[in-house]
Amino acid sequence: MKSLFRLCAPLALSASFLSLATAQSKWLPYGPYGGDARAFAQDPHDHNHIYLGTVSGTVYDTHDGGNTWKFLADVGKRDDLVFDNLIVDPTNANRVLAAGWVLSSADGGLYVSNDAGKTWTENADMKGKSIRSMTVSPSNPKLMLIGTVQEGVFRSEDGGDHWKLISPPGSREIHEVESVAFDPKDPNRMYAGTWHLPWRTSDGGATWQNMKEGIIDDSDVFSIIVDPTNPSNVYLSACSGIYRSNDQGMKYVKVQGIPSTARRTRVLMEDSKSPNTVFAGTTEGLWRTTDAGHTFARYGDPSWIINDVSIDPQNSNRVLLATDRTGVLISNDGGQTFAPANTGFTQRQITAVAQDRKNPAHVYVGVINDKMAGGVFESQDGGLSWVQKSAGLNGSDVFSLVQAPDGTMLAGTRHGIMRWDGNVWKTSGLTLALPPLPDPDAQKKAAAPTSKTRAGKAAAASAAARARSKPPRIAPPHNTPPQEANSGVFAFAVNGNTVFAATEEGLLNSTDNGLTWNHIRTATGEPWRIVKSEGARVVVADLHKIAISTDSGANFHVIQAPTELTYLTAAAVDDGGRVWVGGREGVWLSENDGSSWHTQKGLYVPNVSGIHYDSESKRVLVTANRPSTLVFSVNTNNMKVTYQDAGWPLRTTRAVGDHLIGITPFDGIVLAPRMVDSPEKPLEAQRR
Repeated sequence: MKSLFRLCAPLALSASFLSLATAQSKWLPYGPYGGDARAFAQDPHDHNHIYLGTVSGTVYDTHDGGNTWKFLADVGKRDDLVFDNLIVDPTNANRVLAAGWVLSSADGGLYVSNDAGKTWTENADMKGKSIRSMTVSPSNPKLMLIGTVQEGVFRSEDGGDHWKLISPPGSREIHEVESVAFDPKDPNRMYAGTWHLPWRTSDGGATWQNMKEGIIDDSDVFSIIVDPTNPSNVYLSACSGIYRSNDQGMKYVKVQGIPSTARRTRVLMEDSKSPNTVFAGTTEGLWRTTDAGHTFARYGDPSWIINDVSIDPQNSNRVLLATDRTGVLISNDGGQTFAPANTGFTQRQITAVAQDRKNPAHVYVGVINDKMAGGVFESQDGGLSWVQKSAGLNGSDVFSLVQAPDGTMLAGTRHGIMRWDGNVWKTSGLTLALPPLPDPDAQKKAAAPTSKTRAGKAAAASAAARARSKPPRIAPPHNTPPQEANSGVFAFAVNGNTVFAATEEGLLNSTDNGLTWNHIRTATGEPWRIVKSEGARVVVADLHKIAISTDSGANFHVIQAPTELTYLTAAAVDDGGRVWVGGREGVWLSENDGSSWHTQKGLYVPNVSGIHYDSESKRVLVTANRPSTLVFSVNTNNMKVTYQDAGWPLRTTRAVGDHLIGITPFDGIVLAPRMVDSPEKPLEAQRR
């Protein structure tokens, strides 16, 4: 479920940078802060230096103990890697290992950096393997362990350069290895926790023993830790709870101090200065024991989903939590209290953006998958800082945003449309269920006798009477009574005093700033995910269809999309009446309302993610999915194409005052830095 430094000086941004051919530096991420944080790695050479892995293949670090974070790299140039395990080489502070896996796939890999996380290369031995666990031996830093889903446990004897399978090949038991651990004094004794039960070897992997005495069968073993001062003490966490062993893991006793409801204990972390103190990060908050597991107490919010815990090796009072949705949390009192520590860290999936028409630097964005930590965020300084504005959304995902003609903000959610009253979001009047059109021959059909027999005539007469007794099915009146909606609202557009909403059940409009909504008969009954408007034209689209209105939305008719497009992902209308559409195969435009389509010279953009018409500067902005990081601009006066490299794949981009902001798939908002004028180049030059 993802900035560069927040301590840098305010950006100085060029007003003319879209005429540039290339950017001189990568666009800078600026929040909104927070999101999903997965794993820490403490630098053993500097206790204030910590690395942080994410769910989208990115790595951050901090040099002040977690107060501020810096984006380091997009590892592997892909956004599907989950980094649950990071290691800093104990002998080389610049060498970092990141082990990844991919959701709903057996893919993954091991990536290595030799310049403190700035650049990464993939390890050949682990290529394509789904790695769920990794650790380094406390007694020999050259020895490392990896647990994979497909094959089992791998060991390296050269600091992670080469790896060898040490669990039985093809084992039906030792695979899907979620946790691994070394005995701190005997590196030949190793532990492996699987999605079923834990295992142990005492001879370097030649033989393995199942550790199940005292453990509830069929327990996912998420974490294993071994007491560094007394290796006989072993803790493990599983779906069924937390267990403790006093005989090197052969017999376990379930810890009773933590409630049975906190079943998913994802991580256990021991305080190196106080071995009897152990933190348990669970899907129901943080728990801590100070008496070696005999009793546990909860700290913080029970709604926290905790993925990792880091304890400062020189200051046990400083504790960091990596959580789902709320990002990084920090404590300076040993875990008694926590506060957000996300400055510089953003892993937000932004799906909507809207601007104040009178002040373009006043920006709103909507996010998904962050529940109460997400919703809507507002910036009044062009994206440099953000404040959450989600009261009343109750954790709803926000798919679309727009400013109504009177200035009211509207949000499209999975459950209809919400209106912002200045303090809280409230349900808008909205009806999505639409009766079918009346059949003018219905009464004649009902009255027609189906048989010449007396029984047939009686049945026909009865049907005709029933038909006469029911009111005819007609379109709803202009002002539909407000009703709760339970359907997704994916896009908005404003045309004059009318707001259009593209929903799962058709196209709606409102002429009273979102207080009430009406179905548009000529564009209803099927889902629409895109709606764009400019001048008298309104365009709606879904993956495989497109419709247009040339009378400000009063009537729509379906038009033929470009035959070259497999499916539509973006659309726009510009000031010249041109309709733009894009998809995997590129961008097409029509100058005759869909009668014919053509491409634009110099605009070869596969995997189109967004098309936006910037009316202020009279340009069409085009963005694309990975691997492209280019932003294209088409001047609608002379149709000249220019581009720049944002350094990020973008969903879409917007002009905010004198600069652009980009919406990334997982890393929040990025802002264009100052540009340096350079000669324009055709796209072909960039491709070479």
